[in-house]
Amino acid sequence: MTTSMQRADRGWLNEAVRRIEADYNRSADTHLIRVELPRHLGITLYLKDESSHPTGSLKHRLARSLFLYALCNAWIGPDTVVIESSSGSTAVSEAYFARMLGLRFIAVVPAATAPPKLAAIRFQGGEIHAVDDPRDVYAAAHRLAADTGGHYMDQFTYAERATDWRGNNNIAESIFAQMREEEHSVPSWIVCGAGTGGTSATIGRFLRYQRHATRLCVADPAGSVFHRHFADPAVTTLADGEGSCIEGIGRPRVEPSFVRHVIDRMIAVADADSVGAMRALSAALGRSVGGSTGTNLIACAQLADAMRDRGEEGSIVTLLCDGGDRYACTYYDDAWLARHDLDHRPAEAAMRAFLGSTA
Repeated sequence: MTTSMQRADRGWLNEAVRRIEADYNRSADTHLIRVELPRHLGITLYLKDESSHPTGSLKHRLARSLFLYALCNAWIGPDTVVIESSSGSTAVSEAYFARMLGLRFIAVVPAATAPPKLAAIRFQGGEIHAVDDPRDVYAAAHRLAADTGGHYMDQFTYAERATDWRGNNNIAESIFAQMREEEHSVPSWIVCGAGTGGTSATIGRFLRYQRHATRLCVADPAGSVFHRHFADPAVTTLADGEGSCIEGIGRPRVEPSFVRHVIDRMIAVADADSVGAMRALSAALGRSVGGSTGTNLIACAQLADAMRDRGEEGSIVTLLCDGGDRYACTYYDDAWLARHDLDHRPAEAAMRAFLGSTA
């Protein structure tokens, strides 16, 4: 590469980073919603509302970090085709940043991904490459990168290292800043899910770095390998035919970004229970939330019950990962639930009681 070409590429890089940083400066931090638990006196639940990001989900943070990481490693240039394997939300967010930089973006997604998510990817300027078997997304993304001469972002490998876990307004630092004036400012638990493992790695490392007593619980779909690997490190993949319908979390293989040692507890949650909790919380908030938020909420209820039974007071913080509008044709469609043999009603009733709602 000639010196003039290097200067041109550095000029483009500088502008690309500036655009991403300017977008960040225009975006306020996400809200922390306080939820009273009338049956658990002295225990308060908080929801970190990641649905308020410009692309509507927790994955907006990850996509920003992945783009900055790839740019500063000189993996992306002005003509690079950007490719990602995703169940939907990460692809929506990455398509947003790719369009911001004038780059072509291709999302490799499982064919069963909810149509509204596919529409959101296309709305942001992204292209869709669907594969029938979710386990094939990795290989398909590598092939596309080779065929186009592009760059495979590979969220599953780089999620845990692209985010600065020491601070720099990562999600953990934001939670503690917003909790500062609450009665129990240091949470007893923070609860999140694991798709790449990047969020749990960031939170778990931050807790140790800041020497907080807070423990980290990862809520995982029952049809996921992560909680099995947590219990037995020798387990790294699911058997054929196993899996979960909760998009965004749970995986058939242990991803490189999943760091089990920074997690204090994992709770496996049935898909039907996730949907029931999601629906109950949506009724309590007056707006719909996604399925992975329901997974988190089931774990929060178990932790709150245990704290109450031990006579403990404190706070629990979890993530409201995305809104429910992307799941109108799946989790909010009773016919779809029936076809997938998911009876959400018992969990919904139990969660309404947990939240103190009779609506």
